[in-house]
Amino acid sequence: MMKSVTKTVLATSACALAAVSTASAADLVLGVPNWPAANATANILKVVIEDNFGLEVELQNGTNPIIFEAMDAGSMHLHPEVWMPNQQNLHDRYVGENKSVVMNTNPVQAVQGMCVPTYVAEEYDIKSIEDLTNPEKMAIFDKDGNGKPEVWIGAPGWASTVIERIRARSYGYDEVMDLQEYDGSVAWGALGTAVAANDPWIGFCYDPHFIFVAYDLTILEEPAHDPATWTIIQPTDDPAWLEKSQASTAWKGATLHLHYAANVRENFPEVAAMFDAYKMPSEALSEMGYALSVQGVDAADFARDWVASNEEVVLGWLTN
Repeated sequence: MMKSVTKTVLATSACALAAVSTASAADLVLGVPNWPAANATANILKVVIEDNFGLEVELQNGTNPIIFEAMDAGSMHLHPEVWMPNQQNLHDRYVGENKSVVMNTNPVQAVQGMCVPTYVAEEYDIKSIEDLTNPEKMAIFDKDGNGKPEVWIGAPGWASTVIERIRARSYGYDEVMDLQEYDGSVAWGALGTAVAANDPWIGFCYDPHFIFVAYDLTILEEPAHDPATWTIIQPTDDPAWLEKSQASTAWKGATLHLHYAANVRENFPEVAAMFDAYKMPSEALSEMGYALSVQGVDAADFARDWVASNEEVVLGWLTN
């Protein structure tokens, strides 16, 4: 969901861009990042565009950098769910500098942080980020018995994972805990298993997300965001990125924005107007993720049912 730009990804993205530009005869190609709510949103927009404008729409899977670079090249036309400030570098390059991508200005509000199931927060009195530096409290998360409790900080490649590692060092709990990175689907599976057994679990969470529909979770309390306490240097920019970075207060409130290729305004102005008017309730995104990830609903089937059941929301996109 939140991957950062790397030289490797950008170097290999040319192949993906070529595939999009040569293989697609559709009027519009919508990017589909690798998380459920974005998949559902892309499918919903496909249904709305095809039903109301008579255009042929294709969906293409891609990472955040590849979708942005494809929008810049004109071979892809939309990213349904860009997390800010996580993707600030991509936004600045393609919206600010190149002006080849446009950002919708009706964001969904989001939150990010470390969380535990609420029963863990209440039973073990783990409610603050400061508790992560307490070895006695954290001992319940030592699943392999090696004396160092495990905490999931995100998936490899996510921009947020880099920042969570910085935050762990800034708060000092990297000295107490084993910071683990692995795929989000594995983490959510482990969370579900833990909840079913009433076992401890701790890790990075973001809302909207289906886990907040499926489970009762508590985001740990932190000092309010202070930009003066945040200095983020990317690993690709400096080998000493971790030592030179800091993030010792809460995340700044995140926002989710639809981004689309600027050439849509010229080629399909009515679609661009719809993209500009697009708004999505926060709770709807969590429900989408729950339907696709937990209930196993097919994304295309979900999208058509959602559009039929949310005519007022869709009309707002089409008539503004």
